[in-house]
Order: sequence, then C-alpha cells, then structure tokens
Amino acid sequence: MLPHKKVSSHRTSGRVVVPALVLAVIILLVGGGGYWYVTRDLPWVDVLKDQKAYPGTKIYSDDNVLLGEIKFEKGVPVSLKKVPKNLVQAIVAVEDAHFFRHHGLDYVGMLRALLTNIWAGGVRQGGSTITQQLAKIMFLTPERTFSRKIREVILARRIEAQLTKDEILDLYLGLAPYGGNLEGVRAASLAYFGKEP
Repeated sequence: MLPHKKVSSHRTSGRVVVPALVLAVIILLVGGGGYWYVTRDLPWVDVLKDQKAYPGTKIYSDDNVLLGEIKFEKGVPVSLKKVPKNLVQAIVAVEDAHFFRHHGLDYVGMLRALLTNIWAGGVRQGGSTITQQLAKIMFLTPERTFSRKIREVILARRIEAQLTKDEILDLYLGLAPYGGNLEGVRAASLAYFGKEP
C-alpha cells in the first residue's frame, strides 16, 4: 500500500487565492472599463456653480478665435429666497421627501420603484431624487434606458459633491417642468397666476 501524502495547507490556499485574485482583477478591469465607457462624454457639473452658465455652444474661426456663443437657456431663474417656504416644502415632500437626508440618491426609493415597476410589468413609478431630476433636465436626454439611468446616478453624485442643497433647489425650482412648455416655478406662477411666486 502506498503511503498517503499529506497536502500542504499552503498549496491548498494558493489554489484558492490565485484564482480569487485573477477574478478580482478581471472584475476591476471590466468595472473600470464600463465606468469609463458610460462616463466618457459626461459633462463636469462645475458649470452649475454659476446659474447663468448653462451649457452652450462656442463657435470658433479656423484660426481659433471665438466668434460667438449660442446658449439655450432653460427656465426662468428664481432665487430660493424669493419662493414661499410652503411651496418649497410642498415640492420637496412630493418630489423627494428625503432630499435633505441623502447625498443625491435615495436607495430605498429606487428599490421601491424597481419592485413596483417589476410588479406592474412596466414603468409605473420613478425613483429619481430632485438631484437626479436636475441631472436629467440639465445634461441628459429623456430616453428610458439602463445606461442613461447609470449616467443620471453618476451626475447626481457629482452635483451633490459640487453644490449645496440650497443651490440644487435653486436650480431645480428654476428648471423643473410645470406643464406644457413651462419650466420652473417662476414661469409657472407667471403663466398660471399672473404674479411672482
């Protein structure tokens, strides 16, 4: 009878550690590549620091001289200080009840919306925060795709890192849709009631 060889525990752990490390490297490379692919053409949100600096198109001559700039400004700017507190509270309560407690993403709300939509067999409920809505209004198209949602999430995190909650609300209140072609609470107030908010 042949003697039974004892397998070294170092050898056994090496058989587990090496494939685990290879798998971790593959996951990091695929994840990093996916992140780069999704974010490669996303704008930086520092443009939001100046409300007047909405993204525009700069036109240059052949010799690189700025000829002009085309801006498509959205909404009617409004200062948070000039909007009644009750209106702000109502908008936050309806659109994003946890606005002051999260950092751009409401994971519970997103999960609730996901489960509701799965149960309904289609999109019935949104899980976007005010910050995500601002990202969509300012930088994204209205298409409903997974990659666009990922881009929205990344932009929301960037916005939260750059702006205060009051600055986010300032922009949102000036840009959010309020029926027809009305963008922002000031435009809606002027159109519906004929007065400033």
